Amino acid sequence: MRTTTLAQEADLSMFGGDPFWLILLKAVFAFAFLLLTVLICIVMERKVLGWMQLRIGPNRHGPWGMLQSLFDGIKLMLKEDIVVKGADKVLFILAPALATIPAFMAVAVIPFGPSDDPVSIFGTSTVLQLTDLPVALLLVLATAAITVYGTVLAGWSSNSTYPLLGGVRATAQVISYEVAMGLSFAAVFLYSGTMSTSGIVEAQSDRWFMVLLPVSFLIYTVAMVGESHRLPFDMPESEGDLVGGYLTEYSSIKFAFFMMSEYIHMVIVSMLMVTLFLGGWRAPAPLSFWEGANSGWWPMLWFTLKMLAVIFVFVWARASLPRVRYDQLMKLGWKVLIPVALVWLMLVATVRGMQNEGYGFRDIVLWVVGGVICLLLVSFVVDIFRDRADEKRAAEEADRAEEPFDPMAGGFPVPPLPGQTLPPVPRRPSRGPTAGVAAGDTADTEATQGKEGDRA
Repeated sequence: MRTTTLAQEADLSMFGGDPFWLILLKAVFAFAFLLLTVLICIVMERKVLGWMQLRIGPNRHGPWGMLQSLFDGIKLMLKEDIVVKGADKVLFILAPALATIPAFMAVAVIPFGPSDDPVSIFGTSTVLQLTDLPVALLLVLATAAITVYGTVLAGWSSNSTYPLLGGVRATAQVISYEVAMGLSFAAVFLYSGTMSTSGIVEAQSDRWFMVLLPVSFLIYTVAMVGESHRLPFDMPESEGDLVGGYLTEYSSIKFAFFMMSEYIHMVIVSMLMVTLFLGGWRAPAPLSFWEGANSGWWPMLWFTLKMLAVIFVFVWARASLPRVRYDQLMKLGWKVLIPVALVWLMLVATVRGMQNEGYGFRDIVLWVVGGVICLLLVSFVVDIFRDRADEKRAAEEADRAEEPFDPMAGGFPVPPLPGQTLPPVPRRPSRGPTAGVAAGDTADTEATQGKEGDRA
């Protein structure tokens, strides 16, 4: 019996051989690239929102208002830093750092260029990636999970109602949408055969996973918006009902840290979108037909342009969609995204298993179509029984509505069932004078009552 492996280790021999000064230089570059991208994102968001909503965006600081974000940061650093009197001061100060620092760690495993075509930096050949791991995407998920601790601690340490509610909402939201995000990642793992980011990009040499795994792409698109707390899923900080959410009591540089962490998270999930589903650093068509498009420093340009396009989708969603209710947010995560992601993951695993066992394309299509038809038939039968149960329940409620309801039939009061109404409560006649009785009659009645009292 022939055995095949579903996953193969990516070749990571090109990582770990750089001199220390080059590692430090690449780390500083990754940090600076992320911060510069955040500044560009803030200006881009305000300008694009102004354009979409037919109003004037920032246009005073610098040419076309491009320095607005820089001056906003300077203003926040110079504002008064207030610490709430009843707050836990250690956690209150630690929370912004805990929300920001882990977000920087994920960029270390993002590939900006091919691993088999290094570039020269000051005469030293190196890869356009800081490092890579066999489980690089698990590192990204872990750092994203750590970030939520900063949000939760900010809400709890403030010792205030609205921040606490925002922190609890952030926890529930991250748990809900990280499950769907992880399941979309799992489909990519199965199809590419590796968890290494450079290996996943190499597996998209023929077609991007956006085409091969469209359901995973759509699930991740929704989950990344919910994961980064962006409109229309900004429940942890919705000013309509929580004033400002978990950062209500923060000011000055600590408030800036929270805002920066949100934008850093948005940039990181955009980089992951490009790496997992949009071919990574590979040039899009028709530029991909150019022989030198994916060599040298050009891949970094294609990666940056794709990342900015994904960030534009974030801004587009904010300008177009209203904020949803919290129950709608949870229903979408648990009742739609996760079940669909589970079924899709089973389908992808079946197809990959059959491919590794040597089944032809025709056999795979027949088996998959047959399985889908069986699922549809089962769903149809379940819907029939569910409709019958609903009709029976409605008929029972109608019968109960026709019968008189006695709340004391069992010897103790019970509330009415759906369709039943309580009988009218008997009223005791009023002891005071009734309307329409003359004043003289009232006086005679009182005198008579007084005489009867004297006789008694």
